Amino acid sequence: MYVIIVGCGRVGSELAKLLSSEGHDVVIMDKNPNSFDRLGQTFNGLSLVGNGFDLNLLKQAGIEKADVFCAVTNGDNTNLVSAQVAKKIFKVSKVIARVYDPQRAHIYAALGLDIISGTMLFAAMLRDKIIESRFSSYLIETKELGVLEIEAKNSLVGKTIQDINLPGEFLVVAIRRLDGVIIPDPNTVLKAKDMLMAAVKVASLKKIKEKFNI
Repeated sequence: MYVIIVGCGRVGSELAKLLSSEGHDVVIMDKNPNSFDRLGQTFNGLSLVGNGFDLNLLKQAGIEKADVFCAVTNGDNTNLVSAQVAKKIFKVSKVIARVYDPQRAHIYAALGLDIISGTMLFAAMLRDKIIESRFSSYLIETKELGVLEIEAKNSLVGKTIQDINLPGEFLVVAIRRLDGVIIPDPNTVLKAKDMLMAAVKVASLKKIKEKFNI
């Protein structure tokens, strides 16, 4: 995959190193050449100095062949303009922009951009830790579904996945065991200390917590 990243701050540099280590072709851009120091010695992608909406620099970065364009600078305006240029002018199929202002996030998401709002994400994660420590409504990024973690103990041990799934409300999608993580089938038998990761309909959360005595 050919990925262009605008912004070599903490997020951009970590993303670039992660993708590069997985074998993807990565180009990262930043106005500050010193920011590339964050990439370390193992990064084998290309780094370019300049703005993420500079047409000539984007062409130099190979944007015509880019599969993904990510704008993750610390400025909303830079990210949104860069994302618009990548999507509207160069027709990059997947464009993602980091936005701090939640109000802007809604506006630009409505225009067809993939938006990641760190402010909204962090607030939602804190809310989940405060209110429901084993529940996250933001992993799936919707208000209708969430992910719930349940430990298999007492009456759950010995049951199969199909015994406990509730169609349309609760579905176990993964089990974390002492020896690793598995994706269960309907006949998988639960063992003591299994940690179940389940997709849950938010409207049914109270019912599910009562059912499993959480």
